[in-house]
Amino acid sequence: MTVELAQALELLRAGELAVEGRLVDASNATLYCTVELDGMSAACVYKPVRGERPLWDFPDGTLAGREVSAYLVSVATGWDVVPPTVLRDGPFGPGMCQLWVDTDDTVDLQELAQSDHPELQRMAVLDAVINNADRKGGHLLPTADGRVYGVDHGVCFSAEDKLRTLLWQWRGYPLGDEAVEVLSRMRAEFEGSLAEGLHEHLTRREVRATVRRVDHLLTERLFPMPSPDWPAIPWPPF
Repeated sequence: MTVELAQALELLRAGELAVEGRLVDASNATLYCTVELDGMSAACVYKPVRGERPLWDFPDGTLAGREVSAYLVSVATGWDVVPPTVLRDGPFGPGMCQLWVDTDDTVDLQELAQSDHPELQRMAVLDAVINNADRKGGHLLPTADGRVYGVDHGVCFSAEDKLRTLLWQWRGYPLGDEAVEVLSRMRAEFEGSLAEGLHEHLTRREVRATVRRVDHLLTERLFPMPSPDWPAIPWPPF
């Protein structure tokens, strides 16, 4: 990503979207687009709500808002795990629009997903907070400068425990001081702007459940363990 955050968000919100193609491996309609505003342009991903596949365990038409909610929580952590993401109207109606991330294709995603990369550890904390039900290896975007972004957060924030991820290498380990500090600071934001932003896209029950997950992490100060009640790893894993 080569544009500043404020510029990126304004570009995504107000720029003119032009569809260039479709990412055919995605289960929901996922369109590769360019977005242009006042001489500035960037590539982005646009997922129209009307292209969302119905799911038995998530309400129809809510996946785009959950993607935006994951971005809001990512911002609150200060870790910027999720690329800039907005909800906006587009050529096929309202949908999620997210800045495209150019990846380092020399990175082996299977090796990366099993590594102790510090940004993956941060991502594991984020996933525990947002209750990510689908952290696959293909949702990791390593870049040439060593960053690792996470995408595809449409099945997050369920009020029921649904954590499914490849990132179990820290299960049961103590949270580091950085994670505890970030979670403590984020917990305070749930009393203000963060909660307000999430309420635009999630139910109050889902927001309360998110707060409870943060409280649990701060009380236990441990990375979560896989549940014996449901599959711990998404399928397919990549």
